[in-house]
Amino acid sequence: MREVSAGGIVGGHDAGGKGPDDDGLVVVDYMGDPVDTSSTGGWLAAALIAGTELAERVGVMGVSTNMVTYLVGALHLSNAQSANIVTNFMGTLNLLAFLGGFVADAKLGRYRTIAASATVATIGLALLAASTAVPGMRPPPCAPADGGAAGGCAPASGRQMALLYLALYTIAVGAGGLKANVSGLGTDQFDGRDPREGRAEVFFFSRFYFLVSLGSLFATTVLVYVQDNVGRTWGYGVSAIVMALATAVFVAGSRRYRYRRPQGSPLTVIGRVLWAAWRNRKLPCPADASELRGFSRAKVPHTDRLSFLDKAAILDVDLASEHPAVAAGPTLTEVEEVKMVVKLLPIWSTCILFWTVYSQMNTFTIEQASRMNRRVGGGGFVVPAGSMAVFLYLAILLFTSLNERLLVPLARRVTGRREGLASLQRVGTGLVLSTIAMVAAALVEKKRRDASGGAPISAFWLVPQFFLVGASEAFGYVGQLEFFIREAPERMKSMSTGLFLTTLSMGFYLSSALVAAVGAATGGAWVRDDLDDGRLDLFYWMLAVLGVFNFLGFLCFASRHEYKREAPAAAATAITRAVELTNQPEEEDAVKVAVAVNMIDV
Repeated sequence: MREVSAGGIVGGHDAGGKGPDDDGLVVVDYMGDPVDTSSTGGWLAAALIAGTELAERVGVMGVSTNMVTYLVGALHLSNAQSANIVTNFMGTLNLLAFLGGFVADAKLGRYRTIAASATVATIGLALLAASTAVPGMRPPPCAPADGGAAGGCAPASGRQMALLYLALYTIAVGAGGLKANVSGLGTDQFDGRDPREGRAEVFFFSRFYFLVSLGSLFATTVLVYVQDNVGRTWGYGVSAIVMALATAVFVAGSRRYRYRRPQGSPLTVIGRVLWAAWRNRKLPCPADASELRGFSRAKVPHTDRLSFLDKAAILDVDLASEHPAVAAGPTLTEVEEVKMVVKLLPIWSTCILFWTVYSQMNTFTIEQASRMNRRVGGGGFVVPAGSMAVFLYLAILLFTSLNERLLVPLARRVTGRREGLASLQRVGTGLVLSTIAMVAAALVEKKRRDASGGAPISAFWLVPQFFLVGASEAFGYVGQLEFFIREAPERMKSMSTGLFLTTLSMGFYLSSALVAAVGAATGGAWVRDDLDDGRLDLFYWMLAVLGVFNFLGFLCFASRHEYKREAPAAAATAITRAVELTNQPEEEDAVKVAVAVNMIDV
C-alpha cells in the first residue's frame, strides 16, 4: 500500500486520478487511484458525509441552547457567569473552525479531519453526560429557608467546573473541525463538469442547510424536553450516541467517497507576501506594474489600492543573486489575492456585533423564558425554556424560503441583478433587523419585570425577538457567507469561510466582554442573579444603540467597497452550468440558494 493522499484512507500522491477539475485538483478514490464514478460520489456519499453535521448540530445546539438553565439551576452559578460560559464556549468553537480548515488544507485533508473531529466531539459529549450523572460533580441542593434564616446555595467547586470545562472545550475542538470541512467534502462528491452531477451539486447546498436546520430543531425541542423532564444525563447521552453512530456511518462509507489532495494552507501565501513586503519596504515601487514578479502570468488584474503590498513582488536582482530563494518570492497574483483578503476586513469587523445580538438568544433570553408562564393554552403542558428557540429556527427557514421565492424575484426586477440583492445589501438588512430585535427585547423585558410582582406574563411575548433575530440571520448570515466566498481569491475560499466563522467567535466573545464591562460599570445593577432585581432591559437598549452605530460604520465601509471585477471562477462556473442545465424557475432559485448558503451553519 502507498502513502495516504487527499485525506483518504490509503493511496498515492502520484496517482493519476480522475483528472483535474475546474480548480486544477485531481479527484481520487480512497486508494488514491482514478475514481470510478459509478461506485463513488453522488447522493449516497454526500448523505453519509452530511450525517456528521446533522449529529454535530444535535449535539452542539442541544448543549448551548439549554446550558444556562443547568448552570444556574444545578450548579448555582450567577446569570452573568452562566451566560459568559455559554458564549465563550460557542466563541471558541467557531474560532477553532478556522484551525480545522487550516489543518485540513495544510496536511490532513477533509476526510481525516472530519473523522478525527467527529471522534473528539463524541468524547466531549460523553464527558458532559458523565459530568451530569456523577453526583459528586454537582453541588448539593440549595438549603431551604428556615424561619427567619435565609437559605443558601453553594456554587459548583473548581473541581466540578473543571470537568464541565473539559467536556465543553473537547466538544468545541471536535465541532470546530467538522464545521470547516463537512460541506466541502460533500461537494467533492459531485463533478460539476457532468450535467447530471452538476445539477445535483446545486441542490446539495440547499438540502444540506435543510438537514442542519432539522438537527437544530430536534435539539431545541426533543432534546431540551428530555433534559428538563427526563434528565440531563439522558439528554447529553443521546447526543453522544447520535454523534458516535454518525461517525461510524461516515467511516464505513469511506470506499464511496471522492477525495481531493490538500494544496497547503493559504496562510502560507499570506505570510510570504507580508514578510516580503516588509523585507522590501525600503525599496521604491516600480512606476510600471509590468516590472513586478509574475505580471505576465497574473491571473487577476493589478489594482492600485494597498500599493505597499506590491513591494512583495519586487525582484531585487542583487539580493536575488545572493539569496536564490528571493527570486522565487511572491508573484503579483499572490499579492493581489492578499489584497482581496485585506479588503474583507472592514466588513468583517462590522459583522461581529451581529453575532453578539444572536448570542443573547442562547443566554439571557432563555433565562427570561424560565421566569415566564410557559404553559400552552392554559393546560398542563409546559414548554421548556430552551425550546423557545424553536421560533428562531422556524423564522430562519421561513425567511430563507421567502427570500428566494418572493423577495429575490421582486428585487431582481428593481435592481436588474441576477441575485436580486447584492451580498452587502443582505448583510445590511440583517444588521437592521438585529437592532430592531434588541429594541423588542428591551420592551418585552421591561413588561416582564413590571409584572414580576404578580402573575408572570406569557413566555410567548419573547417570540418577536426570536423571530426578528431569525429573520436577521436569514439575511445576514447568507449575505455574509456569500460576500466572503465571492470576494475572496480562488485559492483562499476555505480560509475566507473560516474568516467568516471567526465573526461568530468574536461576537460571542464580545458578548462576554460586554457583560463583564457592564457589571463593572454598574456595580452589577443591570445583570443580576435575580433578573427581577436587575435591569436587563437597559442591557438590551445598550446593544440596540451599539447596533445603530455599527450599522453606520457598515454603511461607510460598504459604500467604499469595490466588488471584484471578475466573479470567482468556481462560483461563476457553477451558476452558469446550473442555469444552462434548466430553464425552470425553481432550479434557478436553487442556484442562488446554493451559492448563498454554501457551508451555512450556526
